[in-house]
Amino acid sequence: MEFTINQIAEMLNGEVIGNPNIWINQLTKIEEGREHSLSFLSNPKYTEHLYKTKSSAVIVNKDFVPHQQINTTLIKVKDAYASFAQLLRIVEDLQKKREGIEQPCFIDETAEIDKNIYIGAFSYIGKNVRIGKNVHIYPHCYIGDHVTIKNNSTLYSGVKVYHNCHIDKNSTIHSGSVIGSDGFGFAPNTDKAYDKIPQIGNVIIKEGVEIGANTCIDRATMGSTIIHKGVKLDNMIQVAHNVEIGENTVIASHTAIAGSSKVGKNCMIGGQVGIVGHLKIGNNVKIAAQSGIQSDINDNEIVQGSPAFSISDYKRAYVYFKQLPKLNSLVNKIEKEFKNIINK
Repeated sequence: MEFTINQIAEMLNGEVIGNPNIWINQLTKIEEGREHSLSFLSNPKYTEHLYKTKSSAVIVNKDFVPHQQINTTLIKVKDAYASFAQLLRIVEDLQKKREGIEQPCFIDETAEIDKNIYIGAFSYIGKNVRIGKNVHIYPHCYIGDHVTIKNNSTLYSGVKVYHNCHIDKNSTIHSGSVIGSDGFGFAPNTDKAYDKIPQIGNVIIKEGVEIGANTCIDRATMGSTIIHKGVKLDNMIQVAHNVEIGENTVIASHTAIAGSSKVGKNCMIGGQVGIVGHLKIGNNVKIAAQSGIQSDINDNEIVQGSPAFSISDYKRAYVYFKQLPKLNSLVNKIEKEFKNIINK
């Protein structure tokens, strides 16, 4: 990456205060700035760093007024945080921009692959696979038979996509994730053992989904496990067979959702949450970390605890939870005094 401050300002629709012709070749935190680097300031508590930063330029909000002399160039924009995030996306795109097919790798002759793609070495592309334009498949990926991957999607090293799964455009799957593995389906038999139930469904990942490293999304027993548009999943999440996650829901690490549960739109689920099977979680629900969900949750609820209940009730109850040892001692004392009174 190498741009002048003026070029960056044009990208961001910003105003330059200072020298617009300095070259920028890296992005840094304001407190770690160095020559030819660009930083940003959006949180007022970091303002003191602006006056001593070595960054060649700093992105600030339009209404920012310095109260001391500064030795750097300012780029004034409507929203400094959003503008810096925009630049990070540009840099990321430049860093991961690769083209062509590396060798060795295996691509079945029936696969339909756009010319403008990247496939890394040691990857496997199965029968009747469809891969759109500007797709990036990094080394050591496995793409099973009849898989579709649409435009501008990225699969990082070591991703496994089982047969018949569908990945829509602009989606990202990070290293080690498995899409379409068998659901946990077993039926007890007369020998007190378990027979495997065939899992013949698939996984559908819709537009703009991001899936963190080492996350597993199981295929449906029948039908589809569906991850809807805009969903963001953290690392190491388990999504079981026939689960459906609604649009723009975000889920933090180590959460597990059991089979056939439905999660609504715009939900926020903290880390280490467990959701039992066949539940319905409404829209706009918030679930605090380490909660255990054992029953349906209505729209717009905020819950915490295991088993989870209303977060306001939980916080009130927690006051008493912490006092239980003291209350127990008090009850024992009262009981002892009561016995003494009776025995007199």
